[in-house]
Amino acid sequence: MASLVQPTGPAHTRILSLGAARGDLDVPNDDLVGPIDSSDEWIRQRTGIVQRRRASAAVGAVDLAVAAGEEAIAESGLDRGDIDGIIISTISNVALTPSMASLAAHRLGLTPAAAFDISAACAGYVYGVAQADALVRAGTCTNVLVIGAEKLSDIVDPTDRSISFLLGDGAGAVIVGASDHPGIGPTVWGSDGEKWDAIRMTSTFEEYRNNPGEVPWPTLRQDGQTVFRWAVWEMAKVARRTLELSGIAPGDLAAFIPHQANMRIVDEFAKQLKLPESVVVARDIEMQGNTSAASVPLAMHALRAEHPDLSGGLALTIGFGAGLVYGAQVVEIP
Repeated sequence: MASLVQPTGPAHTRILSLGAARGDLDVPNDDLVGPIDSSDEWIRQRTGIVQRRRASAAVGAVDLAVAAGEEAIAESGLDRGDIDGIIISTISNVALTPSMASLAAHRLGLTPAAAFDISAACAGYVYGVAQADALVRAGTCTNVLVIGAEKLSDIVDPTDRSISFLLGDGAGAVIVGASDHPGIGPTVWGSDGEKWDAIRMTSTFEEYRNNPGEVPWPTLRQDGQTVFRWAVWEMAKVARRTLELSGIAPGDLAAFIPHQANMRIVDEFAKQLKLPESVVVARDIEMQGNTSAASVPLAMHALRAEHPDLSGGLALTIGFGAGLVYGAQVVEIP
């Protein structure tokens, strides 16, 4: 009986480059407070958000994904033919099928790269990096473009006080490829489906279809207190476990880049992890808002632009959100 040939790849991978695209509109708190009967001060105190970037009507999530991907490709110095995989994490695709990744691959000139979407909400980018790392080390792909892309302004109800004022639009991209040293540590990931409805759509498409005029277009909603408690207490455990498995102490980090869900969560994270002052903490949410799957790569992109000396240093990244799902890695900042 003939034996199958099983490919193998390099022992190590790293993030080769970064790219970002942010919504073209600056939306300050004052523009949103009327429908939720609130104030700029209330939003700042609860979330730390001063404004969020959102995309105008003509700009779709795939447009943001392509723009971020273009920057990541240019920075990597790779020929487009060297990129044989593209993964997009999104909850904002305008169609259930085909994938956003297949269209983005075409527009980026990456055909015939393997292309697929994943749905892991705010943990989606970390999930994508985990898959890209595995694909390259298995020899299945050589270089993989990973993009978190969201246009959340399309699925918010401006009168909803639970989440509408949090959300922004943008895309963050990285390319994962071979490395002569470990540049991506072990991924700690998982889910807690018991809290499946803590962040949810207000209705299913089936309910919307079957009840015309009665059920409004599905939009996002969350149980804020449930999410806050879970994020602060359970995700701190995940972050510590990730450092442990990576063989990294908090003092070895150059940066901490958590999902930009809420400034209070970010600050409480840093406190629980006992991060020394030398560790730079990403706080991109202040001017960008919460961009779900785009959150972590956008925050990394902004942090490196502000602190170029972080390049080559180690960052603890963690994403968490609807599902409830979570994922974390220590990575080398490109």
